[in-house]
Amino acid sequence: MNRQILKIATNLPLIVTVSLVARLAFAIDQARKMPVNLVGLVPFLNETGNIAFSLAQGHGFSSPWWQETGPTAWLTPVYPWIVSVVYRIFGIHTPHAFYAVVLMNIIFSAATCAPIYFIGKRVVGLGVASGAAWLWAIFPNAILIPYEWVWDTSLSALVMATILWATLELAESVRLRDWILYGALWGLALMSNPSLGSMLPVLLGWAAYRGLRRRDLRLTRPLFALGIALLCCAPWTIRNYVAFHKFVPLRSNFPLELWAGNNDSFDPNSQVVPPADPASEELRKYVRLGETAYMAEKWRIATIFIRTHPRLEVVLCGRRFVAMWTGLENPVEGFQDAETNLVRVVLVSNLLVGIGTILGIALLIWRRSIYVFPLAAFPVVYPLLYYATHPSLRYRHPIDPVLLILVATALSSLFKPRHAIPAATVRNT
Repeated sequence: MNRQILKIATNLPLIVTVSLVARLAFAIDQARKMPVNLVGLVPFLNETGNIAFSLAQGHGFSSPWWQETGPTAWLTPVYPWIVSVVYRIFGIHTPHAFYAVVLMNIIFSAATCAPIYFIGKRVVGLGVASGAAWLWAIFPNAILIPYEWVWDTSLSALVMATILWATLELAESVRLRDWILYGALWGLALMSNPSLGSMLPVLLGWAAYRGLRRRDLRLTRPLFALGIALLCCAPWTIRNYVAFHKFVPLRSNFPLELWAGNNDSFDPNSQVVPPADPASEELRKYVRLGETAYMAEKWRIATIFIRTHPRLEVVLCGRRFVAMWTGLENPVEGFQDAETNLVRVVLVSNLLVGIGTILGIALLIWRRSIYVFPLAAFPVVYPLLYYATHPSLRYRHPIDPVLLILVATALSSLFKPRHAIPAATVRNT
């Protein structure tokens, strides 16, 4: 009986199926609550939906706002292009298009169970592998996000988890083909969500270090991987230079994101009166200046604010840190004032994930796991960008799979403290 239970609990297809059903059930329930005439329009009123609309209309990669504004590098091309294909098949701004995008996001999210499982199996063992995958299957963030945002978020989580899995496997390989494919995978990541690139030097560097330390890897292999990744981005970078006469390697909107979290609206002593309709005012500025000048102006304003408000910046960074790991800058007040229990569940689950992440890292360090560096780098390195700009659980979501592996690792110590990590993952001393 115990063997049967264990076999069921560690069955990856079953975990993926449960993950899929949980996401579909939530999406169906939420879709019933939205008026049909809004389903095909409101979810697409963002930069992704607007650019996809422009692509589907044959106007090229342009117009991140809800009107024709010319070429843009606001986003990288993979996900808007996918949404534009959905538009062409199911119709522009139709309920069927929205349902198709949600289903696609759900498939991305459910498929993430696979790399989570294989990472956990390599790092710790079968118990943690299945435990982490089960956590992902029922994790509130992963259930909500595929429906709530027409964005690359679920795809980014799948790609990031796959890259970590590939990194752990690559560290044992000397074949040039494997390193070239790894570089191509990074190219896909950068063209889907450039924020993932913050982990490129960490993961590629670790894999190269492991191979070079064994003295059976040539340095040309990691350089090939890096070169392939950059080569995948080259056509997009060239397109941006032609469109803007300026070097824009991936995305143009970082100055705007920096300004969004660092401007006079955060200064209680500011004398600046905000416009009555901020969104319309920003659109007018964008149209008047053009994307390049608009972003340059946002960079100027944001950097001046940061230089002239050093103490306030420390406070803001602290607030962003809390929001990144709980979902709100004031989670206690948010928990008390929440209108639904779902909000409370999200707040509590993310707090527990943060605690479990720390404990998981501590356990790997204590057991001297060779994998502690690449896993611990995710919660340490990846969020730094958002501490400087502005945070969201959606922005953190690409590293949530790794966080849940660390949580499962911490939980494993409660059940098998002496056997949580196989000997193969421990350094010889």
